[in-house]
Amino acid sequence: MEGRARGGAAPRTAMDYTLAALKLFGSQLSGSTTAPDSEGSSAALMLFNIRFQRAWIQGVIVHADYSTDDGTLLLDDGSSVTELLLQGDDAKGQPWRPGMYVLIIGAYIAPDGSRPTVKVHKIVDLSAQPNREAMWYMEVAEAYDFFYASAGSPS
Repeated sequence: MEGRARGGAAPRTAMDYTLAALKLFGSQLSGSTTAPDSEGSSAALMLFNIRFQRAWIQGVIVHADYSTDDGTLLLDDGSSVTELLLQGDDAKGQPWRPGMYVLIIGAYIAPDGSRPTVKVHKIVDLSAQPNREAMWYMEVAEAYDFFYASAGSPS
């Protein structure tokens, strides 16, 4: 919700770093809903009855475009393709290329009918890690079992 507004939603004005970045598959983002307003807290989303602003996703870059803004990547995590909006230093030198396996953490922007979009706050190349993909699937499953499922049924 930070950055460019989508679907008529107002842009987020502040990031609340006390809210965890949820470890997710891109396809799970579509189940999120707008969180109820809470006095003194920033606008947020709800998923699995957990308030969040940032998503943690890993996958393979399938497209990189540096022709507009700071750069846009498309990330395929095996469940969906997510659009990634790069900022400043992350786009300098155009270091991100198709075929790289990356970890991203960033502000989730509700889609306007197309693909989910994340404004990247952190991006790390994990291409050299041999078990990266298998471990990621286990991490998402573990996070769901230990944190999300116990928080209640999916939103």
